Amino acid sequence: MSKVLIVEDEVKIARFVELELIHEGNEVVKAFDGRSGLELALEKDFDLILLDVMLPKLNGLEVLRRLRLEKETPVILLTARDAVMDKVSGLDAGADDYITKPFAIEELLARIRVALKKRGGSPVANNFMEIKGVRLDEDRHEVTVQGNSVVLTNREFELLKALMKNKNIVLDRDKLMNDVCGYDYVGETNIIDVYVRYLRTKIDDRYGIKLISTVRGVGYVIKDNVS
Repeated sequence: MSKVLIVEDEVKIARFVELELIHEGNEVVKAFDGRSGLELALEKDFDLILLDVMLPKLNGLEVLRRLRLEKETPVILLTARDAVMDKVSGLDAGADDYITKPFAIEELLARIRVALKKRGGSPVANNFMEIKGVRLDEDRHEVTVQGNSVVLTNREFELLKALMKNKNIVLDRDKLMNDVCGYDYVGETNIIDVYVRYLRTKIDDRYGIKLISTVRGVGYVIKDNVS
């Protein structure tokens, strides 16, 4: 289990990321301003810090600068700024990585995996999963069914991964929307239904298995039983 500190003044974003990290088996601590975030980072030992740049009381770059005087905890900057100099300043101040808002949660989790592996901490996700002959390899971003390669788009892959990780648990469309499209997605409300249909065409229909089940009025589930 990895221990992650989130320093983010936008409560909705902080809570969203917290839930995703807890779901992946991590311990999470939150701070909503730079000063309290720095105090926590210095007082406690964390495997990773997610640090927003635009923070009240003390901005993220100053938090990072002071932190680096005492600790080498991996830091990923969260920033709404996309200017090259902002990114360079963050890296020069000692950040291990940065991600620009709005971000897709899966991209953030991937960056966290890299940072934790470099540190030697626990990975956020397993390398692969297999259910009913469907094998999903996260590291290689590959899916095979009965040994045959299946080509999926990024969103199809993320949807399948979310369902397989939560096998036997019914996931509603809002949860899947966050996993697949990110918390800030604005678009068609039936997008999850569309991608489920694509997955069924490529996997269920083609290989004669029932992988994804619909729970009417709720969402979707992948069950690991043989039927």
